[in-house]
Amino acid sequence: MKAFFLGTGAGVPAKLRNVTSIALKLLEERGAIWLFDCGEATQHQILHTSIKPRRIEKVFITHLHGDHLYGLPGFLSSRSFQGGTSPVTVYGPKGLKDYINISLTISQTYLKYPLKIVEIEEGIIFEDDQFTVEAKLLEHGIPSYGYRVVEKDLPGTLMADKLIADGIKPGPIFKRIKAGEAVTLDDGTVIDPARYVGPDQKGRIVTILGDTRICQAAINLAQQADLLIHEATFASGEEEMAYEYFHSTTTQAAEVANQADVHQLCLTHISSRYEPSHWPTLEEEACTLFPRTVIAEDFKEIEVLRR
Repeated sequence: MKAFFLGTGAGVPAKLRNVTSIALKLLEERGAIWLFDCGEATQHQILHTSIKPRRIEKVFITHLHGDHLYGLPGFLSSRSFQGGTSPVTVYGPKGLKDYINISLTISQTYLKYPLKIVEIEEGIIFEDDQFTVEAKLLEHGIPSYGYRVVEKDLPGTLMADKLIADGIKPGPIFKRIKAGEAVTLDDGTVIDPARYVGPDQKGRIVTILGDTRICQAAINLAQQADLLIHEATFASGEEEMAYEYFHSTTTQAAEVANQADVHQLCLTHISSRYEPSHWPTLEEEACTLFPRTVIAEDFKEIEVLRR
């Protein structure tokens, strides 16, 4: 599981920071990629990476401001032209369906894959046997959601050496034991899987927030996350301006990380008013409150480690 930043800027594209888009790579977990927001020129950013558009199976839009949305019709269209045939589901606030359908209809774009559009409300918006995704409304000028991606716990490691030492030969029986099945051998011995399988591996949690003021919903979504990706449009000391424009500062993002007891914080959605020479200072501001902070840059990748 890796978070890859395709765009990390706020408002308008800049030379060194494109507008927002984050790819959550789940290649080992499910052979797929989930996209969070799709700002203008996201597909251009993808061209500079190893990401295959056909691998993207889900797109989660946080809110309907253009810097998070304008790249979506182009991406969906190009994915079809590039041979993508597997289904795609797009999640986001009310109005998303009209935006996509009108854009594709007026441009007479025909997709060669099934497209499902889900206009969300708060709560669990997706669940399967591997992951759940929860959405909550944040505090922004228009409805803006944060997403909490929770990987379900995985079975513990099979102690194959111990099985072999106890005279149990490798084969299909190992898979049954790992699955937690009590197996009866030919001589009548019953194998208790608990003796040969380690403890469950705790699933990882990634929280990705849309644009927001500091708020309780952000803290709730981020509880004990392994990685929190939080906007930091403004520097510390600009709290009044951040509040006025429904955004957060670097230290407010760090406050959320502290209150939510997260493992790592990543700052993104950085205003173009800050030159590259300012970026280390922005990171340091957050680090004074939450030391495990990094600032995102376009094409930066963060591995989400299992604790």
